[in-house]
Amino acid sequence: MELYLVQHGEAKPESEDPSRPLTDKGRHETEVVASLAARLGLRLNRIFHSGKLRARQTAEIMAEHLKPSGGVSEASGLAPLDSPEKAKELIEAEGGAVMICGHLPHLSRLVALLTVGDPEKTVVKFRYSAIVALTREENKWAVSWMLTPEQAKQLL
Repeated sequence: MELYLVQHGEAKPESEDPSRPLTDKGRHETEVVASLAARLGLRLNRIFHSGKLRARQTAEIMAEHLKPSGGVSEASGLAPLDSPEKAKELIEAEGGAVMICGHLPHLSRLVALLTVGDPEKTVVKFRYSAIVALTREENKWAVSWMLTPEQAKQLL
């Protein structure tokens, strides 16, 4: 089973736009990462997002390039301060290759819960628009790779 976690792209500050859409930079960086991931053959069953505009926009850009067989869906339990337990249940129920486009600290807490069993530990330093890949074998999760916008720009 594969899990791909993406912190939403850079978003406008709440003072500028309370809905916090992606900035031009956030859109561009997400496009670059998604484009390279597609060229490298990343295949997904479904992309989930929190429902917040910046996460939904990030998920939609990823979906344009990666074309998940099950499409894009909003899911509860993926907001910045939600417990990672609900996301863990969602991932296990879905099975296959899943991407979650979400927020910090939720994504960081989810990785820690899955890999070391403690959501309060720091396992990965996330970056806007980057993909963090985890693989589960024999009920053990491990971080397998990460693709940042800077890496993607160098490889395209």
